Amino acid sequence: MTKAALTPRLSQLRETHRAAMDRLGLLQRPWVVLGGAPDPTMPAALLASHARVDVNNAGLAAKQRGWGPADLTVRRPVESWTVFPDLETKALLWYNARPRWRQRWKLVRQRQAKIGALVSLDPDDREAINQALIGPEILATGELGKPSTGIAALCYGLFLDVPEIVLSGFSFSRAGHSYDTLARPRLQVAEDRHALERLRSDRRVATSEPELADDLGLRLWRP
Repeated sequence: MTKAALTPRLSQLRETHRAAMDRLGLLQRPWVVLGGAPDPTMPAALLASHARVDVNNAGLAAKQRGWGPADLTVRRPVESWTVFPDLETKALLWYNARPRWRQRWKLVRQRQAKIGALVSLDPDDREAINQALIGPEILATGELGKPSTGIAALCYGLFLDVPEIVLSGFSFSRAGHSYDTLARPRLQVAEDRHALERLRSDRRVATSEPELADDLGLRLWRP
């Protein structure tokens, strides 16, 4: 994506968020985005070379595996804090439309959590970024017409021109989530599949999950 393809609003957002990620040391580093699918494939070499970006409560699975705090956690505002009350992350990208003081007040109330820098993004801007990357056709896809938080994190990184983004813990075949035992059905499958079909030719996009690479033709990450 070039700046010429962006609306003035998106151009401003891009520069603001590039500056925020640069201050965090995350703009020039490759990312591995950790989704919530069970049994994520996370080679040690990938953890060592890439900034880890956790999606919602996927950090609980990371903690259980001894991977330490995330470099960045991407979180939707309605995500339950009771699942992972002692969330620890170096930075939080929060999709939240509330005033910043309300966001900070909410975080202060999470007394067990250890959260570094706060970067917020209005959910409407999140969807504008998604549509800029994958097209407005997403609005007529699936039940919700928008991709999951994990795919939104991928779009966000591509929007900022992060050098590489590897998807780990993403699956269309494994039910449930890595951080609980409820075996809940995965939502937004049609939307996510549509998005990845649109993005799979981008040289910056890869996955550590062999089944996802085989399914969609995504580049399989190798050290």
